[in-house]
Amino acid sequence: MDLIRIIFAILLPPVGVFLQVGFSGAFWLNILLTLLGYIPGIVHAVWIIAKR
Repeated sequence: MDLIRIIFAILLPPVGVFLQVGFSGAFWLNILLTLLGYIPGIVHAVWIIAKR
């Protein structure tokens, strides 16, 4: 299941984070980071998925 989340994190970072944590603060932070720059959103999403 983590492999699917990582793939979503690379393609659509907020979806990968949502699958991991739901509508929490990390999800909203990831949306903000993705809007500011796609790469920071990817890094944050992969970090959230790998951490848990």
